[in-house]
Order: sequence, then structure tokens, then C-alpha cells
Amino acid sequence: MSDSPIEGFYLFRELRRRGLRGDAFSLSSVVKCLLRICSLIGGFQVHARILRDGHRLDGLLLTNLMDLYSRCGRSEEVEKVFDEMSRRDVVAWNVLISCCLRNHRTRDVLGIFDGMVSGEFGCEPDDVTCLLLLQACASLGALEFGVKVHGYIVECGYGGAVNLCNSLIAMYSRCGCLDKAYGVFKDMREKNVVTWSAMICGFAMNGYGREAINAFKEMERVGVLPDNQTFTGVLSACSHCGLVDEGMMFFDRMDKEFGLEPNVHHYGCMVDLLGRAGKLDQAYELIMSMKIEPDPTIWRTLLGACRIHHHVELGERVIEHLIELKAQEAGDYVLLLNIYSSVGNWEKVKEVRTFMKERGIQTAPGCSSIQLAGEVHEFVVDDISHPRKIEIYEMLDEINKQLKIAVEFAFFELQQQHGLEYHDIKFRGLKCGTKAAFINQEVEHQNTLSQGSNHWPVHINLKSWLLDARSQDHCDDMTPSSKNM
Repeated sequence: MSDSPIEGFYLFRELRRRGLRGDAFSLSSVVKCLLRICSLIGGFQVHARILRDGHRLDGLLLTNLMDLYSRCGRSEEVEKVFDEMSRRDVVAWNVLISCCLRNHRTRDVLGIFDGMVSGEFGCEPDDVTCLLLLQACASLGALEFGVKVHGYIVECGYGGAVNLCNSLIAMYSRCGCLDKAYGVFKDMREKNVVTWSAMICGFAMNGYGREAINAFKEMERVGVLPDNQTFTGVLSACSHCGLVDEGMMFFDRMDKEFGLEPNVHHYGCMVDLLGRAGKLDQAYELIMSMKIEPDPTIWRTLLGACRIHHHVELGERVIEHLIELKAQEAGDYVLLLNIYSSVGNWEKVKEVRTFMKERGIQTAPGCSSIQLAGEVHEFVVDDISHPRKIEIYEMLDEINKQLKIAVEFAFFELQQQHGLEYHDIKFRGLKCGTKAAFINQEVEHQNTLSQGSNHWPVHINLKSWLLDARSQDHCDDMTPSSKNM
């Protein structure tokens, strides 16, 4: 294919001008050229030509057209082409699913899959379908559906596929079921760098920093060279668990030992690590010494640390950098408000609030989701529309009481190890409270576990939960051993 895909499109137009009619194959080639430059206008023109020349029955051509519309962010056009197809093969279904993932309609994926395998269509999913479904499950925290996909993978004989196993590890880790993630990892006969990176990231996001480091060492021992993603995982683990010296050591090894240039994600992990440890000036110096342009996320990470450690001057400086990047958001001003209020500077609080009001700056409500009994439930801050809201808030009150006791018990250790202040710990715990309340109510309602007066029906790994405010659902607290990896 030409290095200049637009030339292919111009050639097609010239052939049409001379009265030559293209067949389905040539039209498909044109669509592939347009795919490379994401030309929506060109897609509309070719689509019209497809209908005019009577190629609406060519499945491959229409599937390529769907892919083009998907990459251009036109979900409605993708669905229109899909609905007009006389025969929908697995590739067409996969493009439709990937369109939902690409265009932030992840919740629709589960319903599409149910339709795909229903009696009306009866299309057999392939390994690509499974990869897409696992990505959706990881994003939604849809553990129940993820387990279903895992069963399908084993049933269809895909269990030995390394890429699918890697996705399973990532999905289970994102859903908080580290025991299942580690089970998949342990059973794999072949492990590549992506496998090790996925497991290290899984340990990291669930608060098992030492296990992540041990996995990295074992990876080196068996001769697998780490890549950028591996270091993102191990640096994240050091950050979440307050392992400052270890984090500095790994960051230093990247370039000196493995020849890997740190990217913005690695710098972000280091800023988070230093920020949690209260080394804010050192974090700022690291940002200013970066060989690449720091992105807004890095500055926001430092701003969050300024809030925790009440560093007003540095917080104001960070806001100035965000303004220079023209990337300031409502959440940044809220953090600045919290910094001022934490030191009792109410005059500045008033100024920032007035500034936000005058410019119409509003914060977006936070949300989380959970899948139970095959249905995904979504919870939004200040939303009271759920049909079981009374039961949920009654349970939330009880959780708050239990959480207060548990937080006070865990506070001193977490403060020393991870640089978390009391109000930050409390916020992280309560952030997931509404969803946890619903989980407990649902479990009681279904009588899947017996009730107890002194413990919650759903076990929560409090320390890991407080360390990672990720709105994810945790399975039983099982710490996988990093031995025998």
C-alpha cells in the first residue's frame, strides 16, 4: 500500500471521473486508505458509491466501512451500516464491539455480546471477541461477566493463548480478584514480557508492593527483559506502598541498566511516590528536570500531594503551570480550595470560589459501577434515583460506623508507610461506600451469605482499598505468594 493513502483516494476519484466503475475489491482498498487518515468525508463519499453501485451485500466492504466510521467516532453510522447488513459475521460483530469500546460506550458491549450469541443471530465468538470482552469487563469491573468469558475461553480451547491469558490477568486484577489473576499467571506454560508486566501491575494496583518487586526480580532471573510497561507497574507498586528507596532504585536502573528512556507515565509514578512520602520539593525538581514536556496529569499528581501535605506555596505554583498549559480543570481548583482550607486561609478560599462561580466552573460528579446477578449498577455522587436507595443508605450508615473504627485502627501504619493523612484515608474509604452498601444489601437480599452482627457479608481488604481509591470490587483477601512464579 502507498505511503500516501490520500493518493489512493485521489486515484479512485480520477477513475470515477473517467467513467470507470470500481468493484467491491477496489472500493474496499479505498476504504483502507481512508482508514489510515481517518477521513470521515471520504467515508461518506465511498459509502454513497457503495449504495449506488449495488455493493451493499459485500460483508468485507461494509465491515471495513464500519471500522472507518468507528475510528472517526461516528457510532451512529457504524450501527446504521451494521443494521443494513444482510449477513453479519464475527468480524462485523467484533468491529461493532470495538466501536463501543473506542467511543466510551463500554456498558453497551455486554448487551451486544448477548445479542451476538442469542438464538436470533447465533454467531460464534472468536478469540478477538474474547479479548474485546475482557477489556470491557476490566473497564466496568464486571467480574461476573469476566468469569463467564473465562469459562468460554477454556471451553473453546483458547486457554493456551498467551494474549488471552494476559488479558485475563489484567481483567481479574482490575476487578480486585488477585487470587484469580495469579491463578491464571501460575498456570501459563509460556510467559512473555506482557504477562509479567500484567501480573506486576496487578500486584501494584491491589496494594501488594513487595510481591510486585519480587515478581520483577523473578522475571529477571528467568531471563525476560522488562519493558516500559513493566517499569510502570513496578514504579506504581513502589508508589502505592510508600517504597521510596526501591522506587528511586528502579527508576535509576531504567536508563543505566536497560537503556529505557523514562516516559511521562514513569515520571508520574515517581512524582506520586515522592508526593506521598512528603518529598514535595524533590518531586517538583524532578518535574522541572524532565527531558520531556510534563503533561497536566503529572502536575495534578503533585497538586494532590500539596493538598495532603498542606503545601500552599507549591500548590499555587502548580496551578500556574496548569494555566500555562491551558489545561486547568474544575478539580484543580477544588484541590486548591482544599489546600487553602486545610491551613485556614478562608480569604483565599472565598477568592477561588468567586473565581469559579464567575467563570461557570463546575465539578463533574464521580461515579462507580458494579455487576451483580448479570446486571451492571452505576452509582453517581448525590444521585438518589436508585430504587433501593433507602436500604442502601441505611447500610451506608452502618458501614460508616464500621469504617471509622477500622480507619482509626489502620491510620498510624498507613500514615507512616504511605504518607496518607487521616482525612485522605477517610475520604478514600467513604468514596466507595455507596457501592459497598449496595453490594451488602444485594448479598443479603439473595441470601448468598449468612448475616453476621459483627462483620460485613462482603469481606473488604481495608488497607488495599484505602490505598487505591479505584472504585473496584474486592474478592476474599488472598495474598498470592510470589514464590514458584
